[in-house]
Amino acid sequence: MLVPYQALQGLPSETLENLIKEYLFAQIEDGSFGQLQDDALSHAISQCHQALKSGELVVEYSEDDDSIAIRHKNHLLSGS
Repeated sequence: MLVPYQALQGLPSETLENLIKEYLFAQIEDGSFGQLQDDALSHAISQCHQALKSGELVVEYSEDDDSIAIRHKNHLLSGS
C-alpha cells in the first residue's frame, strides 16, 4: 500500500527524516550511492524530499511484514 505524500507531511519531521536516512544508507550499502558526509547528507535528504513530493520516490507500507520503506516508483513490491 502506498502512503500519500500528504500523509507524510503529518508525521513528525524526525520520523520522515529517519525514514529518508534509512533509504539513503541502504543505497550506500548496495553501492548505488557514494560515501556520505554531513553536507552531502543534508543535500541528499533535501533531494529525497523533492523526489517524494514529485512522486519519483514513494513510501510503501507492507502489510505482510508490517514494514515501511521508501522505494523508487519503478521498484514497488506490490507491483511485482
